[in-house]
Parts: sequence; structure tokens; C-alpha cells
Amino acid sequence: MKNCERIANVALAGLTLAPLVVNVDPNLNVILTACITVYVGCYRSVKPTPPTETMSNEHAMRFPFVGSAMLLSLFLLFKFLSKDLVNAVLTCYFFVLGIIALSATLLPAIRRYLPDQWNDNLIGIEMLSLGSFKTGAILLFSQYAPNQAAVSEAGLFVYDIFWVFFTPVMVSVAKSFDAPIKLLFPTGVAARPFSMLGLGDIVIPGIFVALALRFDVSRGKGSQYFKSAFFGYAAGVILTIVVMNWFQAAQPALLYIVPCVIGSLAAHCIWNGDIKPLLEFDESKTAATEEGSEEKSGDSEEKSSKKDE
Repeated sequence: MKNCERIANVALAGLTLAPLVVNVDPNLNVILTACITVYVGCYRSVKPTPPTETMSNEHAMRFPFVGSAMLLSLFLLFKFLSKDLVNAVLTCYFFVLGIIALSATLLPAIRRYLPDQWNDNLIGIEMLSLGSFKTGAILLFSQYAPNQAAVSEAGLFVYDIFWVFFTPVMVSVAKSFDAPIKLLFPTGVAARPFSMLGLGDIVIPGIFVALALRFDVSRGKGSQYFKSAFFGYAAGVILTIVVMNWFQAAQPALLYIVPCVIGSLAAHCIWNGDIKPLLEFDESKTAATEEGSEEKSGDSEEKSSKKDE
């Protein structure tokens, strides 16, 4: 898959530069950029060893509430303070994050020139994972509380719908925030010069799709369920663009992406009878098992060496 990944990287670079030279349909640009970015990110998430850091169920349940608090805080800052001042402070913050992200991107090429401790820290950035499909479902959709009948915690699916449809907060912050949290695609129309896609609409579903690929790799069955999850993501992005153009209004992308991704993956698993292994898949346990086996092998080697002495 290395060749496909290289081709996808070249295509992504071409899509970024193409609007500077030729007229590219913004709707097509949004769809292709989002899908290719997810594709490349998924294959880059596949590592020789399981991720060292995974998101817990508790963190996934808190995520929408923390995100809501941050979003509302930004909205109030832009409303009561100077937009330029807020953006200047946030630009400094994202400047530091950008350096870290760039370091992680260039790591494979410069790893041999860095101290071992630096390598360990930078590798940890790329190794963050959902851990299991249960955690992913909690993050994206909801979590059933077994001790309370018919009670659930709303996931990012509801979070996106609420802040876009029921308040002006999400759209207002997205338009005011001059930072790398969104992709802008030139439309050539004076009334609406740019079409916009939030990075969260790529990253959040993307890590779920990436988990499907690593599940396939762990079973040695190629990209079986990754294809269905990736197809669901592409269908969700296309549906978002269609509805947005139909109503000429901002749309919560996760409203369409989440059901498409989870629905296509679930349908494929039910068809193949693989629901149980999919729900039991947990990368955090795999990592712990491997660490334990390595420690045991290390202890046995020490004992054997002492016996030889």
C-alpha cells in the first residue's frame, strides 16, 4: 500500500495547488481533499506495534462537554474582546502546535539525528488512538448507561447538530477564527467566496476509520472493513455537500458522516457475522499484553544468563 499512499499524497498536494492555476469546482475539491486526507492518515496510523496511548471511554464521554465549553468560551471572547487580539493570542498557541505537528511529520527523515528521548516523545504524538470501537461509538454517537433505563450521553453527533442548527455559536466562531481549524476552498462567487470544512469533520471520523484499518491489519485480512468505513465516510461527505447546496446553509457534517460511517461498518460486520470480534477489539489491551510478554521474555533471559554464569 506504500505506492497508493504516495499517489494519495501527490494527489493531495495537487488539489491544494490546483486552484491557484485552474478553476476547480469547490464541491469536488472539498470531497476529494477530505477523503484523501483520511485515506493517507489511516495508513499512516498503522504501526509495527500497538499505540502506546489510547482514549478511554470516560474521555470519550467528556469530549463533547469539553468541546462545548471551549466553543462557547471562544464565542464569548470574540463577542466581548477585539477579534484581532483574540486571533493574535490563538495564533501564538497554534504556532507552537504547528511546530510539534511538523516535527512529527518530518520525524521519519530526521529520527537518526535526534536523541532517543526526543524520538520517544514525538512518536507518542502519532500513536494516539481510540483504542476500541466501543470508545469510538461513544465519542461519535452515544453511550448507553446500563444502570439507568433509556439514558444516554450525547456524543459529537448531537454536539455538532446542536451548535450548528440551534445556536449561532459554531458558525460565528468558524468565521471569526483565523487559525488552522478549517479548510477554505475558493468558490469564485462574490456572495460566498469560500466553501468551508472544519478539520474536526476530517479528524474525528478519520480516527474511527483508521481504527477499522488497524482492526483489519490485526486479523491479517487486508483492508476488508476499512473499505466499508471509508466508503461510509466518503458517502457522508458527499451527502453533506449535497444538502448544503440544496438549502444554501451551513450544515453539521457529523450529522451525515457519523451514521454513514458507523452504519456501513455495522452492516458489513453483521453480514459477515463479525460483530463480536469487532466489539472485543481493544488496542490498549493488545499493547499491555505485548509489554507483559516482553517483560517475561526479558526476565527469562536474565534467569538463563545467571544460570550460565
